[in-house]
Amino acid sequence: ELVNLYAPEHVSLMLQDPSNHVLRIRNAGCIFIGSDSSVAFGDYVAGPSHVLPTGGSARFASPLGIEDFIKLTNIVALDKSEGKNLAAAAITIAEAEGLEGHAQAIRIRL
Repeated sequence: ELVNLYAPEHVSLMLQDPSNHVLRIRNAGCIFIGSDSSVAFGDYVAGPSHVLPTGGSARFASPLGIEDFIKLTNIVALDKSEGKNLAAAAITIAEAEGLEGHAQAIRIRL
């Protein structure tokens, strides 16, 4: 629990059987298992990125990885029926945000 609250950049597990512990760690930049797994190996040659979340940011951020260099695009394709099913919720949200133009854009499509 302490590791997940602290969210350190590095965690070293030097235990006889670390398997029960490693699966419970959700918030760490990199986990090093065993006394032979030096942080220096992880930083330079073992494979994971040396760019790790610091200052407790592992609670909400991940190490730099290939997915950070992939550009994605979302696509939305609704038909009339789907639009009608979603309209009330979307209008409510748009109005709550003060975006009357968004709400009106939905209304004219009904």
